[in-house]
Amino acid sequence: MKNKVQLITYADRVGDGNLASLTDILRTRFAGVYEGVHILPFFTPFDGADAGFDPIDHTKVDPRLGDWDDIAELSKTHDIMVDAIVNHMSWQSRQFQDVLKHGEESEYYPMFLTMSSVFPDGATEEELAGIYRPRPGLPFTHYTFAGKTRLVWVTFTPQQVDIDTDSAEGWAYLMSIFDRMGTSHVKYIRLDAVGYGAKEAGTSCFMTPKTFALISRLREEGAKRGLEILIEVHSYYKKQVEIAAKVDRVYDFALPPLLLHSLFTGRVDALAHWTEIRPNNAVTVLDTHDGIGVIDIGSDQLDRSLKGLVPDEDVDAMVETIAKNTHGESKAATGAAASNLDLYQVNSTYYSALGGNDQHYIAARAVQFFLPGVPQVYYVGALAGSNDMELLKRTNVGRDINRHYYTTAEIDANLERPVVRALNALAKFRNELPAFDGGFNYAVDGETMSFTWNDGATSATLRFTPSRGMGADNAQPVAVLTWADAAGEHTSDDLIANPPVVHMD
Repeated sequence: MKNKVQLITYADRVGDGNLASLTDILRTRFAGVYEGVHILPFFTPFDGADAGFDPIDHTKVDPRLGDWDDIAELSKTHDIMVDAIVNHMSWQSRQFQDVLKHGEESEYYPMFLTMSSVFPDGATEEELAGIYRPRPGLPFTHYTFAGKTRLVWVTFTPQQVDIDTDSAEGWAYLMSIFDRMGTSHVKYIRLDAVGYGAKEAGTSCFMTPKTFALISRLREEGAKRGLEILIEVHSYYKKQVEIAAKVDRVYDFALPPLLLHSLFTGRVDALAHWTEIRPNNAVTVLDTHDGIGVIDIGSDQLDRSLKGLVPDEDVDAMVETIAKNTHGESKAATGAAASNLDLYQVNSTYYSALGGNDQHYIAARAVQFFLPGVPQVYYVGALAGSNDMELLKRTNVGRDINRHYYTTAEIDANLERPVVRALNALAKFRNELPAFDGGFNYAVDGETMSFTWNDGATSATLRFTPSRGMGADNAQPVAVLTWADAAGEHTSDDLIANPPVVHMD
């Protein structure tokens, strides 16, 4: 994966709401800022029960957004990542509708999981209680197969029916997706919800040895088609380290809450510990289309004796601070208050979680860009966006608080804000300075953490002191950047007032 900053975005929520408009915005408004783009599901339909993550046809571009030629055009200037939704598909899909009509006589019947698929002899209460799910309750819903009521496995919502990845039909379906991506100018595939993709009786059905075997198999098939694989799993931090050793890339989901923890407490001890042990084949994020993960730094959800990167009481305090910073908006969008009952995340934009503090926000982005890995910036975060309470009220979908629709005029207006201009400058700096392809080290001095890159000819050091922003005037800069390039040595002690610029030969 190219070591440049990437954007994460929906095709329909920026500009004119299609792929051609997205291409234009990337090439004009964000020229030199984002070198790659992860386009969130643009398949048919892009606006289903879960904003595209419940495809009816995973191999077809929704014609309201464009077609595969639009993807080919964008690929001329940007590396493209897309989602392969491994665990499930829409109940409205041609395949599942055929099962509803014909039941066990359908050729697609083996493709979908029911309770009896995994528990042919029935299940004990203990076995059912041991299934891990990111929602309250059991992962089953009633569907009628040719007049016979069945308990269909649904990890996420009743509209997203789980695929039996052990079946020949399920595997053929997944490979049809890989084949389509392999011939469509796509470079990277994000395996969505793969942690839940391998069910086995007597286990949690989440990140088990069988899951790792599935990931390895998918990775091999991706490599045959020239596709690099990124794994998306929210889980206990030691599992993330274990996963990273077996895949091309893994998300660093611990970083977003750890940076919030540092900025809320003034401490860097947990961040420093994570920097020491974290996988370097990471994609770094502060925000995505989902909420801000909290289980990634807390104790193991399946075994509370396994302690997290920070104590659970610190996680609770962080969640409460986010609620205070957002004036209760995060609570209105999280858990039972909204229709998506996520157990592992807080729904808020990252900027709002920081109380709209420009200095804290740009410092968090700077740390993200300085840690080893490929940085990705979510489109709302790219514009330092605040919580969209109007959209939340309209849809009652918690994650929509962080899924604003930006017109081109809104994008242009936000690009004039100092914090957004500073973020764009920081991304260009990260893309252009050769030092970021060199060696990395870090150091801790009290409550200051320093990150340094050096390739022999150029260098850059970021000094991060969150305690500096803990006073009554918490608008004080908490990050200082020094760098050396062809024009000599430079320093910025305020990344917003004095954004960095790389001086080339």
